[in-house]
Amino acid sequence: MIIRPEEAAPFRERPSGRILLKPEWYALYTRSRFEKKMLSELTDRNIEVFLPMREILSRWKDRKKRIWIPLFPGYIFVNHVDTSENRFRVLNIPGAVRFVGVEGHADPIPEEQILSVRRFLESSIAIDSYPYLQVGTRVEVIAGPLRGIQGILVEKRGRFRFVIQVDLIRQAVSVEIDASDVRPI
Repeated sequence: MIIRPEEAAPFRERPSGRILLKPEWYALYTRSRFEKKMLSELTDRNIEVFLPMREILSRWKDRKKRIWIPLFPGYIFVNHVDTSENRFRVLNIPGAVRFVGVEGHADPIPEEQILSVRRFLESSIAIDSYPYLQVGTRVEVIAGPLRGIQGILVEKRGRFRFVIQVDLIRQAVSVEIDASDVRPI
């Protein structure tokens, strides 16, 4: 059963006497490169979904082409009432892996965070996703002259700069590097 947001307020009682819960947003982890397929399948089943996408210039050997890719690879957002029936309906679709949560329970995503991502996408500014890293996380440099070097994130400076510590012959070296050039290991 699909309940649209305008039809259900938190714990509103319907004339039939049934109590409805308000739909909430949940992150659904998908198989690699199945985000667009999941969007299509869920939309066909009248389930409200949100797949944030960004346009990039992809370069091949012989040409360049603008393509749309997910802002958060491997994830799609589903807005539904979290019942076992609704979870089964979603997870039974080929490509769905699991809902994101703790100890097997899906954790809802605050509406404000979904609205913030939508506002970013609607604005004319260029956006890019960055890995969510915390100080002490082991990272690997994935671009630039230090590509392949592994180290520990020691400090975050500003919004887009990281300082990582790299162990070399039992010594440490720190380097400032762009956030887009590292990934967690």
